[in-house]
Amino acid sequence: MIGQKLNDRYLIEEVIGEGATATVYRGTDLRLRRTIAIKVLLPHVHTTTRQRFEQEALAAAQLNHPGIMAIYDVGRDRDQYYIVIELVRGRPLYEYIPTTPDMIAQLGSQICSALDYAHRAGFIHRDIKPANIYVVGEDEGIKLMDFGLALPMDGSQKRVTSVGSIIGTPAYLSPEQAQGKKLDLRTDLYSLGIVLYEMATGQLPFDSDDISAILIQQVNKLPVPPRQVSPQVPIWLEAIILKALEKLPDNRFQTAAAMGAALQMNVTGGGRATISNDNMPKVESRPQIRAALVDDHPSLRAPLAAYLELSGDIAVVGEGGNGQEGINLAREHQPDVLLLDLNMPVMGGLEALPEIKRASPKTKVLVLTGRDETPYIMRALRGGANGYILKTASEQDVVNAVKDVHSGATVLGKGIAERLVEGLKNMGSLDPLNDQEHAVLRCIAAGLEENDQISEHLKLGPEDVVRTLKNIIDKLGVKTRSEAALMALRGGWITLEDIKDITG
Repeated sequence: MIGQKLNDRYLIEEVIGEGATATVYRGTDLRLRRTIAIKVLLPHVHTTTRQRFEQEALAAAQLNHPGIMAIYDVGRDRDQYYIVIELVRGRPLYEYIPTTPDMIAQLGSQICSALDYAHRAGFIHRDIKPANIYVVGEDEGIKLMDFGLALPMDGSQKRVTSVGSIIGTPAYLSPEQAQGKKLDLRTDLYSLGIVLYEMATGQLPFDSDDISAILIQQVNKLPVPPRQVSPQVPIWLEAIILKALEKLPDNRFQTAAAMGAALQMNVTGGGRATISNDNMPKVESRPQIRAALVDDHPSLRAPLAAYLELSGDIAVVGEGGNGQEGINLAREHQPDVLLLDLNMPVMGGLEALPEIKRASPKTKVLVLTGRDETPYIMRALRGGANGYILKTASEQDVVNAVKDVHSGATVLGKGIAERLVEGLKNMGSLDPLNDQEHAVLRCIAAGLEENDQISEHLKLGPEDVVRTLKNIIDKLGVKTRSEAALMALRGGWITLEDIKDITG
């Protein structure tokens, strides 16, 4: 599109940013003779993506604040939808992690000012994280970016994101957002608390390779106080962060203005970070994503492969019909992303997942399945899946999920996060059993009631079976072997896929 004029007014000059649904260009407004940024929606996107794109324009266009990226125009040139926005020259906030307490107070109070303005105008941002905040100018002001998930508090606009659907890392979600509950402005303050924690300590308060564990931590676990992580964090800053991270919204700061005032009181004017332009990130051309599809239904694979290819960013390098073929694809092609079904003949996806990860450690695995039961979700995420979406998702949702997973995000499809959290809250997320104990439990779940049957199937001595059963019952705190098997099934430690070979 370089050199193209949108509606004979906006000249596109250079790519400066790319995402799953849109490309951002530097350009010139030929009428007003000023440099601008132009966000152009990618072709073939789903209707909901276009609605969210338009919602971003409508939301941000109503906001006029020095700490919020300005919207100049929104339009359509033939089949190209675009937003003309302020060209923000600066650095993302994540490049200031970690930083000094004074810098945290200075930047944090400015973020609060921008949020307070948006909240008073009736909007919740819902996606506060370092990547959506830029530090600009010699005086190190901030710009709040990306109102694509902004939500009017009065419900005046149609919601285009579903309750219970999470796209992106769960690391900055409030407890109420992780559970799919109704949100108010205090959800942004919790997310900002996580950002400040990360700026103060250099690490997230809740982090894990297990996405279900992060969600549970957001809902139930108290953060480690920042001073225990980094003793140089001052007491006043720790107090502000911990108040923002209260699980109950009523216990947090009730407005962004109140949180900003607490931070502003501690701005001393010293300790500002300076970063030279020589270290500014360079813009590179968009890489093509190499994807593989593993599903036992060719009628699903073929149209999906075609749609992925049409996106222009994804090349399908191979297809398979069962878990073993998925392992072979991973080993042979080393794809960037592998889409994996769970219920397949010969070898299911859950069984194949660990082998796929071993065969190609850098491959991101996106589960695409019809199974929405909590045990399947938990088992897949614990096995190394980077995302979990259902086959009811639109083709564009799948394309977006592939791009997001490839970029390092975790994708949980509609309803998955809510189901996962509800299933985990009362049963815990840690599996205390070892491999031999799992094997014995699978036998019990498959209906092998006698010890000698288990002994014969697993080639274990009778005494080993008795000792293993005792360990299982002691660890799980149950009275019978049947209760133990039921707990393991409900907890996702074993699934029906695990026992199908035993039951025949």
